[in-house]
Formats: sequence, structure tokens, C-alpha cells
Amino acid sequence: MATTTINVTAQAYDTVQNEGSNLTQRSTIDFIGAGVTAADNGSKTTVTIPGAPSTVAYGLFAQTANSPVLTATTSELTLIDGGVGSLTVPENGFSVGDSFRVEMGGVMSAHNNDTIRIRLKAGAVDLGDSGALTLPQIANQVWVLSVTFTVRAIGGTGTASIVSLAQFHILKKASGTQQGFAWNTINSTTFDTTISNTLNITAQFSSTNANNSIYSDIFTLTKTY
Repeated sequence: MATTTINVTAQAYDTVQNEGSNLTQRSTIDFIGAGVTAADNGSKTTVTIPGAPSTVAYGLFAQTANSPVLTATTSELTLIDGGVGSLTVPENGFSVGDSFRVEMGGVMSAHNNDTIRIRLKAGAVDLGDSGALTLPQIANQVWVLSVTFTVRAIGGTGTASIVSLAQFHILKKASGTQQGFAWNTINSTTFDTTISNTLNITAQFSSTNANNSIYSDIFTLTKTY
């Protein structure tokens, strides 16, 4: 255990608090813990106390409106609308082991045997790609998507690495059954943590049949590690 000792005079520190609670004043403050450091920045003493990563997931973004409806189009378009929080990690903002979870869902219709392709993206870079998923004939049915992804290495392209695993399920209301798909992708070639990365999830149908449509009304992004 590392120990950092700071000698304190009455003129330097009037009050010492522990998370808002006043402590008895002493002439010395003793910080104990692995990696504890203290430095004078010219106006105050800054104490850095590193800790273990939080085991509690916390929210990064929550969608607060339905996404645009993708109808009768073969264009790759977003399934995310505006909300609260942020979907952007700034340059050099990732650390090895950073892990995230996406939970989203909405309503869709599909023409029998047409396909849909779902992609998890950072800007123009694909982090996870479902490939073509063959759909049943459905009308205004619920779909859900769960994605987890973890940063394995940081750096520029060819060095950084991220793995993602996804599950996509469609409820077939007439029979009360689900049709599901799952996929995993490792990107260690085009992922780059030295630049800003903005998360997006897109959908793309294989045909412009008028029965093909999809939108999301739920999207949340949480950091799990």
C-alpha cells in the first residue's frame, strides 16, 4: 500500500471533509492506498486516488422519441433518434476492457423471404455486422436487439480491437413464437481509438417491397465495465 503524507498548516486548510462530512482538524493528512498521488498545481493540492472500476452499470444514452420509419428502401439508414446523454467517445477516450451494452426494440413489418441487415457502427466503421437475415412474412410485430461489446486493445487501425455479440429477435404474433438470429464480430483492422467514435445502429432491407418497414422506440446504451 502506498502512503502519501501531506503536512497541513491552519493557513493552508481551514476544513477537511470526507465526502462532505467535516473531519477533526489535524496538522497532517495521511492518504493511504495503492497509487495515491498528490501534487500542487499552483492554486491547490490535488490528490489522485485511483480505485477499482465500478461494478454498477451506468447510462450513457437513452432515446426519447421514435426513430424515423425505414419503409420500402434498400438504403442503409439509422435506427436511432435523439435522446439524452451521448453516443460519442472522444479521441483516446477508450481503455482496454471498456464494455458496453445496447438494448433496443421497436416495430417492424416484412415481406416473406426478404432480408434485413443490422450493423453496429462507429462512424463509417462496422463494429458488428449481422449479414443478410432472412425474414418471415410479418406485419407490425415487435422486434428486440441486444448487443454487448468490449474493447480488447486501443490504438490506431490495425492495433485497436473490439469484439461485439448481438441477438436479434422478432415476435410472430399469429403463432406467439419468436424467430431469432445471433452473430459476433471481431474488428481488429479498421477500429481506431485515437479518433472520436460515435455509435450508430443501422438497418438495410434487401428490397423496396412496400411491406418492409422498421423503426425503434427504445434504445439505451450503458457502460458495464
